[in-house]
Amino acid sequence: MIVAALALLALGGAGFCYRLVIGPNLSDRLVSADGLLTIVVIAMIAWSAYTDRSTFLIVGVVVALVGFLGTSIVARFIEGRR
Repeated sequence: MIVAALALLALGGAGFCYRLVIGPNLSDRLVSADGLLTIVVIAMIAWSAYTDRSTFLIVGVVVALVGFLGTSIVARFIEGRR
């Protein structure tokens, strides 16, 4: 079941990558990068459950926190440009 979930996450990641490249403006690209980061974190947590190693879980939490901070900073930058 976890392998099927990882395959579906890869499909969702491909959709976010498409939007990241094609996105017409910067805010669309930011949303797609945040979605892609979420997919990566969920995949890390699923892989942690598959391998029974908590290392991936800890790394996933750290990546989520850093990604949230990065998204917040870029969103403030976009807001200041207008």
